[in-house]
Amino acid sequence: MQGHRIGYIRVSTVEQNTVRQLDGIQLDKTFTDKCSGKDTNRPQLALMLDFVRDGDIVFVHSMDRLARNLDDLRKLVNKITDKNVTVQFVKENLIFSKDSKNQIANLMLSVMGAFAEFERSLIKERQLEGIAIAKKEGKYKGRHKSLNQEQTIELNKMVADRYKKVDIAKKFGISRYSVYRYLNQTENI
Repeated sequence: MQGHRIGYIRVSTVEQNTVRQLDGIQLDKTFTDKCSGKDTNRPQLALMLDFVRDGDIVFVHSMDRLARNLDDLRKLVNKITDKNVTVQFVKENLIFSKDSKNQIANLMLSVMGAFAEFERSLIKERQLEGIAIAKKEGKYKGRHKSLNQEQTIELNKMVADRYKKVDIAKKFGISRYSVYRYLNQTENI
């Protein structure tokens, strides 16, 4: 019996288009995450890992769509292939299965994964350089504040009324760290 043809798609933001990743590949089921690949804590990835069975093939557009660093990439590929499921990276034209756990396949995974990780670090470095230049020229103002003045006043009142910081963060859809940041900003005014 032939297994399912499963697609795993990941984009970093909700606005990004997922169509081009596995376009033209006949799939029985697709799992799509719209979040960063910096860690493996992704809801659709977890569902896909639970769903796949012996004989299935998982298609992924490229290695960086599955993982952003070499350690995570190796772990995920091993986790999938240990279930007797094949992983096929379309862009790199590489296929990994339980049977192909040989030295050449491991070398290719390591080399290609290392290139993906290196490319990601270069992108981050260029982004930081661009931000530094923009700041120097006065063009970069940083991220927009999550809360307006009215919400900041309400946040401060809730803190004064001894609400838990975690509850305040949930109410405004921000992190606890951001709650403290807003408090520090008002104290310094």
